[in-house]
Parts: sequence; structure tokens; C-alpha cells
Amino acid sequence: MRLNSHPSGRHFLQIPGPTNVPDRILRAMDHPTIDHRGPEFNALAHKVLHGVRHIFQTKQPVIIFPASGTGAWEAALANTLAAGDAVLMWETGHFASLWRKMAERLGLKPEFLGGDWRRPADPAAIEARLQADAGHTIKAVCVVHNETSTGVVTDVAAVRRAIDAARHPALLLVDTISSLGSIDYRHDAWRVDVTVGGSQKGLMLPPGLSFNAVSEKAIARSKVGGMARAFWNWEEMLASNAGGWFPYTPATNLLYGLAEAIDMMQEEGLGAIFARHTRHAEATRTAVRGWGLDILCADPSAYSGSLTAILMPDGHDADAFRKVALQRFNLSLGQGLSKVAGKVFRIGHLGDFNDLMLMGTLSGVEMALGLAKVPHTAGGAQAAMTYLRDTAQ
Repeated sequence: MRLNSHPSGRHFLQIPGPTNVPDRILRAMDHPTIDHRGPEFNALAHKVLHGVRHIFQTKQPVIIFPASGTGAWEAALANTLAAGDAVLMWETGHFASLWRKMAERLGLKPEFLGGDWRRPADPAAIEARLQADAGHTIKAVCVVHNETSTGVVTDVAAVRRAIDAARHPALLLVDTISSLGSIDYRHDAWRVDVTVGGSQKGLMLPPGLSFNAVSEKAIARSKVGGMARAFWNWEEMLASNAGGWFPYTPATNLLYGLAEAIDMMQEEGLGAIFARHTRHAEATRTAVRGWGLDILCADPSAYSGSLTAILMPDGHDADAFRKVALQRFNLSLGQGLSKVAGKVFRIGHLGDFNDLMLMGTLSGVEMALGLAKVPHTAGGAQAAMTYLRDTAQ
């Protein structure tokens, strides 16, 4: 591809987010700016503030911030915890590590239980650590549901059972940034206290909105504790949201997109959405096995429906391979982050996605493997195509 040339056809954006934004949502956001104190906005706010609860599978409030997922991380910590509080966290990958670093910067004392980046959080180890905390100095347990850097899913319901079995009052905070709207997640049924989400992955929106779904227990904690906060303060948001307003200027056009995303997801149905992601994930893993490559996630029960992280053979650089895929096929694949930089590439298969988009992606990966001279067995894309054909509804 000639430098600065315009490649024909579509760009295959197959990183694990931001994801492709469907035309319906793009058209919904293509809307004149409105008065965020007027009746048109009030109707929009009521729709999204109530509709988004369906995505979290909750009847509790969902607070929407104009921010990236990082902002939602900070809001979750700042509203429920105070400087010096001990927090139990699990190292599932790069983003769990970043959340821990944020906790440290906010003056918390995170205890990071070890992980090898190939397996999920261990509920039994969490239970044992909480049982040993006789004085209940640990104020919260923080886990990442779907670790975006590794493609490993933690069983949040099992973590909740571990906290209950230990008879510990710690709050449960969960990051769902790359699983919300893609992998089954139940804020109420699993009794999560704060669920962190973002707009740019399963919700099919551009970056710019972040979410805190909050339990009654978390709200009660925020009223008597937490850190000094202004922009991230739940109290002002909840008070304004009750009437269909925001305490400061919201991201109005992104909210139009969110309203359309909610409509699209309700039309398809959450069960069908989760099944679609599960099927595309298995087709992707079928291709990886066909190529003779290894999946980073070493626990099949923890495979992600949102993305697949693939280990490169020894002596081959993942970023060099990704460069070939981009230059030759206009295909963007996710890079390896921090501990796995250069060692893995990631295929995102989440959001607005279908069988033919997946086959285009896997065919591009297979051709790029050959051009980059990465050792592999040809035919992985064909194996995935056969799987999709045989499982088509």
C-alpha cells in the first residue's frame, strides 16, 4: 500500500475496542446540538437512564459520566473508599494492573493477588484471604470480568459466593468494560456493588461515555465515606438523574447514540447477543487451533466471548506480524500489552459483528501469517468457515 494512499474497501477494525460503530448509531448521533436543559433532552435522558439498566441486568441506578472507562474506575473507587483503605485485587492482566496503580495513586492500599495472565481470578483464594481478615480491614474486592489484554473471563458469581462464604462485608467492584453487552453479566443477580462500564466496545458507540451501576449498599457507603470528589460525585448525579437531568453538561450526541444502541440491543435480545458472541469466539478459536497456534487463555472455562489473544511462536514478533496485516490488508489487530508486548496479538470479535465480517478477519489473519513467515498450518480460516456453516441458525 503506497504511503498516504487511500485503501479501497472498508477498514477491518478488529481490535478489542473501540469497535465498529454501526450506521444506525452514526446516524443517530448526527443530530443538531440541543438544549440540555430543555424538554427534548429530558425525554432523551429518561430513556437512556432507564434503558441502560437492561444492559446491566439491574433495577438499580446506572450513573453515566462523559469519560472513558478510566473515569468510571476512579468514580467507583472515590465514592466508596477512603485513603488508607485496604483493597483486594486480582492480577488477570494489563487492565487489572492499571486499576491497581490508580488505587495506589488515590491513596488506597491494594493487595494484588498473583496471576499468570492466562487464568481468571481464583474465588477459593479470595475466600481464604477474606477469612484471614478477621478485623475486616479489607473494604472492597476488585476484579476485572473480561480482561481485555488476555481474553480471560473471571466468574463474578463465584467471587460473590466466595465473599459470602467468608462472611465478609467487603464491597464487590467489577470492571465490565470489554464484556458489557457481549458476555452474560448480571449486576443484581450476582449482587455486585459497583459495575464499571464503557461505551466503546459491546455497546457499539465511540469512546466517551462511562458507567457506574451501583447497589444500595454502595450508595449508602458513598454517603458516609469515600474520598473528596466533585466531578465524580454520585450524590449530585443521582439527584439530577432522578428528574432526567445532569448536574453538568452531558455528552448529548453520544446519548443519542446510546439511545439507539439500547434500541438495537433490545431488538436482538441479550440472550441472542451473548449467543452470537459465544459462537464467533468459538469459530475464532477453531481457526487458531487449525493454524497450530496457542491461545493465551489456558483455562477453557474462562475463554472470552469478546476477544481471543493468540501467542506467537518463539522467535516471531507479534507487532511485526500486525504491521503486515495492516499494510497489506487494512486489518487492525490488537497488540500485546506490557508483560505480553510483542508476544501476542488479539482478535476482537465483539459489538456490531457478523459471520462474514469474522471470515474476512480470519482470512486476513491467515494470509498475513503466511506473508510474515510465521510458522503455521494453512486451513484455519476454512475450519472456522465450516464451523460457522454447521452452526448457522
